[in-house]
Amino acid sequence: MATLKPIRSLEDALDRCQTLGMRLSRQRRSILELLWREQEHLSAREIYDRLNRQGKDIGHTSVYQNLEALSSHGIIECIERSDGRLYGNISDSHSHINCLDTNQILDIHVELPESLIKQIEAQTGVSITDYRIDFYGYRNPDNA
Repeated sequence: MATLKPIRSLEDALDRCQTLGMRLSRQRRSILELLWREQEHLSAREIYDRLNRQGKDIGHTSVYQNLEALSSHGIIECIERSDGRLYGNISDSHSHINCLDTNQILDIHVELPESLIKQIEAQTGVSITDYRIDFYGYRNPDNA
């Protein structure tokens, strides 16, 4: 099976939908446009509210069904949290910084040194093929 290139833009996401034979409905396009414009992790409710504030006529059920379809096909990210699911625009492997004072999740690409990966492989006997790291912390007021 050919490896699909990472989705790095709204256009890439729309192309992936077409490559997978997914219909690009007005609602699906609106959801993708919102996620790429906002560049943050949003709940289905927040997506619904923001789209309707923009005058996009879209129902709750349609939002949930489209988010499920897009995330199950790897076009958008779905993060399971204790308080519900959050959706983001970056679907390929990446790490997160969980900001404890603002409750935001920031996307970050982290590359571990090869020596550390080899050390982990030696300790566990597992060949590492991919990884994601979750960082937790508070906003530094000097960098806000």
